[in-house]
Amino acid sequence: MNEQLRVLVVSHGHPAISLGGAEIASHSLHQGLNALPDVESVYLARVGQPFPRHGASALMSLRPTEDELLFHADDYDHFFLSNRDTEALQRDLVRFVRDARPHVIHFHHVLGVGMEALYAVREAQPWSIIIVTFHEYLSICHNHGQMVKRSNGQLCREASPIACHGCFPEIPVSHFLKRERFVRGMINLADAFVSPSKFLADRYAQWGIDPDRLSVIENGIVMGEAATARELPTRAPRRNRFAYFGQLTPFKGVDVLIDAVSRVPQDIWGDDASLMIFGGNLERQPTEFQDRLKKLIEDAGQRVRFYGAYENADMPRLMRSVDWVVLPSTWWENSPLVIQEALHHRRPVICSDIGGMAEKVRDGKDGLHFRAGSAQDLADRIAEALGDPDAWDRLQASMRQPTSHVGCAREHVDLYRRLLRQKHGDAVASRASPAQAVER
Repeated sequence: MNEQLRVLVVSHGHPAISLGGAEIASHSLHQGLNALPDVESVYLARVGQPFPRHGASALMSLRPTEDELLFHADDYDHFFLSNRDTEALQRDLVRFVRDARPHVIHFHHVLGVGMEALYAVREAQPWSIIIVTFHEYLSICHNHGQMVKRSNGQLCREASPIACHGCFPEIPVSHFLKRERFVRGMINLADAFVSPSKFLADRYAQWGIDPDRLSVIENGIVMGEAATARELPTRAPRRNRFAYFGQLTPFKGVDVLIDAVSRVPQDIWGDDASLMIFGGNLERQPTEFQDRLKKLIEDAGQRVRFYGAYENADMPRLMRSVDWVVLPSTWWENSPLVIQEALHHRRPVICSDIGGMAEKVRDGKDGLHFRAGSAQDLADRIAEALGDPDAWDRLQASMRQPTSHVGCAREHVDLYRRLLRQKHGDAVASRASPAQAVER
């Protein structure tokens, strides 16, 4: 009989507090692991201001859930991905890990927690397996991990201290070299790495991560009942509701999308088509981007409708009024949650032809591709969708199913046990704890 496999999932945020794709992916994995027999998962999520620290310890409970905890960390250096509060790491994180004695410590991000957390848990639990999941290129790129050049928004294909200095001329080349050496040294303390897309994995292999230590496992989602297709009016029945879900940031390409909608000829767009935008945080973006977006919105007129920010729990209800999901990101992306949601709710996706988007959405089967950053090419794809009355039904019929959170967890458990066997032998992977194996 197998012993309970103990897993600690570490995230840079809890979806109840910080709603983002990586947070949801890590929490879904935690839920999926606990749904499997012989597996026990604990979830530790970083939290910072304005969320107050409860007391002397950085560890805080998240009631009423016993297997989900918070770790308060505020003294973070974004350039070096470094947690300067090493005392809290040594005192609170290390103590917690030693008490929990997990077989696997799985970091879904080091953002906020810091690279030093890898060193701390490796020192505290040398027999545990440490895994890091990559969600973007943050270890490689200081520009929010987007691999996009600051000066002109062009895609960056290879980072180097000199090239990075070109994006950030105020930061010396020597600092970028120091950052690279620090991040490489710390991140290689992990036993293995997971990427939700092959594209992202290939980029990290090109950067220097051993390909044999990289596994591609798609993020899973907790799948409830899929939203039914929108009921079409008897008069002029067309699948003409396009939707954007996400933050209103320059990297997400919402400006390209609104520009594209304005370019669709009126005789094709008609009076009943609409672009529905679900998202927020425009006020936090650079003034230049805000001004550009406001001008595009003014030009688009009644074709564009804004519905504000949303929560992931709202998706089934929102999807009921949507026909097409548009993903116009101008950076490589990895495995956007909105694609998984669209596949689950059977809404064809129109997306940029780069990175993880092109990998997850098969052109002509799960949706349509357009040339990234080209408003005209996107306008042509929208016109194609509106002009072909059979396109939506044809694509919906050939769309693949997304990965469930339980299916994702099973793939991870297979990886965990394989790594444990490699490190300690079959006894550890199947029945004995690593501590017992080491003691014997």
